[in-house]
Amino acid sequence: MFKLPGLLRLAPLTLAATLLCTAQGALAQPQAVAPTPAQVNPEIDQAFTQLMASPAIQKLLDAVRADHDRSIEDLKMLTEIEAPPFKEHRRAEAFLARMKALGLTSAKIDAEGNVVGLRKGTGNGPKLLISAHLDTVFPAGTDVKVKERDGRLHAPGIADDTRGLAVLLSWLKVLNDNRIQTVGDLMFVANVGEEELGNLRGMKAIFRDHLDIDGMVGLEPSAPGSVLVLGTASHRYEVTFQGPGGHSFGAFGQVPSAIHGMGRAIAKIADIRTPSFPKTTFTVGTVSGGTSVNTIAPDARMAIDIRSDDMASLLETEKKILAAIDEAVVEENRRWNVSTLSVSTKLIGERPGGRTPPDSPIVEAAIRSNAAFGNRTLLRGGSTDANVPISLGVPAIIVGGGGRASGFHSLSESIDMTDAWKGAQNSLVTVLGLVGVQGVSPALLAKRTARTK
Repeated sequence: MFKLPGLLRLAPLTLAATLLCTAQGALAQPQAVAPTPAQVNPEIDQAFTQLMASPAIQKLLDAVRADHDRSIEDLKMLTEIEAPPFKEHRRAEAFLARMKALGLTSAKIDAEGNVVGLRKGTGNGPKLLISAHLDTVFPAGTDVKVKERDGRLHAPGIADDTRGLAVLLSWLKVLNDNRIQTVGDLMFVANVGEEELGNLRGMKAIFRDHLDIDGMVGLEPSAPGSVLVLGTASHRYEVTFQGPGGHSFGAFGQVPSAIHGMGRAIAKIADIRTPSFPKTTFTVGTVSGGTSVNTIAPDARMAIDIRSDDMASLLETEKKILAAIDEAVVEENRRWNVSTLSVSTKLIGERPGGRTPPDSPIVEAAIRSNAAFGNRTLLRGGSTDANVPISLGVPAIIVGGGGRASGFHSLSESIDMTDAWKGAQNSLVTVLGLVGVQGVSPALLAKRTARTK
């Protein structure tokens, strides 16, 4: 039986001190983007006290632990179905089959490629989206066979985010097996397009097509107690320089070089200064061009990534970068007294950003659940599927599903599944607190007025 943590017997005023303690020991974590509230709303504290004291919920948490080994089989199965960006359909079909086998028979794959299934609540409660993404960063043909050694499971993509997918399936199984009736609706989603130039297309489609979502809890590899509340915005550009080209000796002095023009642009971009707070960054990530060593290059290309924790800062940096590119072309043309070098820019990636307030019910629910499991809460930021709802004003967070992962986005990616069920329990309690459980606790997530297109 899952043991009732001693914290739950403490008065709310004692919660502040207890939140600073963790049973997980020292663990390197990202920098906090906001202070963790010292106390949560008394209504939230009371709801979680009721949840954790309920025999039905204790039985449910025992079921999560009991389902651990079976969920690892789902993890292995899904990991070994490659899911490169824009080619997630085979994994989506496998996930859909598992959802239906576990009782969500109305689930389907939408037009964008997301797997979507709705587990209805008792009625008149909020609708909470719970999600994990299908895609990985690895191209087709990558060896995704799961290998076990040194107490870890090794395979590209096994943690980011296939573990999240397996946790969603485990939650669905234990909720149905134990006939837990939530007050609000749970919208299970395995989405496409989170990685690379997927540009959050899956989550954008979800919020375009479902205007009545009241909140989101996403699963990503995270340290115990980590709660993402800030969505880092980003713009990505493909920049193409074009000129007439010519022989490196015969045409010298008559035509500009696309590569030289690009080099000028890169040097100017490198000199741009950005604020350290809000953190704002840029990089020229890839470059290419030219035809041969003895040719004045007729074309050149580069890709630029610009990110910021603040949209205004991102736009200001973007303005400076685009101006630097134009200045570089002017200078290269002036160098040879011509006007034949041109440049074009194409926006190839756009991720909106924003913040979920630390004192909002969805964040305080995660804080209170973390405390119940002995985890210190750290509020962090990043670029995830949560960027979409956050930018729309819909409360959203990203939490972990358990397991200690390493080597994200590398061929050496791995996860230690020892006691990973603890993370799955922790996050599930957060979810249950938000949607409420019939006869146990009320829904803490407020119903919102449906958005309009």
